[in-house]
Amino acid sequence: MKTLLFKRFAIATCLLIVASATAFGQAKMMSVTVKEAPVRSTPSFLGKIVKDLSYGDRVEVVESQGGWVKINLPGGQGSGWLHSSELTQEQLAVKAGNNVNQSASGSEVALAGKGFNQQVENQYKSEKNLDYTWVDKMEKISYKPERLIQFLEAGDLHGGQN
Repeated sequence: MKTLLFKRFAIATCLLIVASATAFGQAKMMSVTVKEAPVRSTPSFLGKIVKDLSYGDRVEVVESQGGWVKINLPGGQGSGWLHSSELTQEQLAVKAGNNVNQSASGSEVALAGKGFNQQVENQYKSEKNLDYTWVDKMEKISYKPERLIQFLEAGDLHGGQN
């Protein structure tokens, strides 16, 4: 009885070791789900953009922090941070006929993940009789990342980074 119990324990231990080695030996690969995904130097929307990735690009995930994942860039070009809303575990392929120009931006994916999309916005406008004129105008304002960084530095703001 003890021998049988010992054999089962030994087999279970060996299987656990093999499974662990297999899991740790394989890198977690993910695909970019948005048309353009800015890879940042820090896990913050205010971090410096080090590279832009495109829809379908495959990346190796190194670690996670909050809603951000640290990735190794394709081709051994270093590492950086992407927001997790811009990634999927599925392997995506751009095929002839796919219209990537109509894919969602990173901002749209983040808002949709929170349940906000064009349909919800239209519903709010009709039900609540809200005026989005100024919101629409503000959405059209755009600044280059370099200008935003200058603004943050001039105000001694760190975007959550100390």
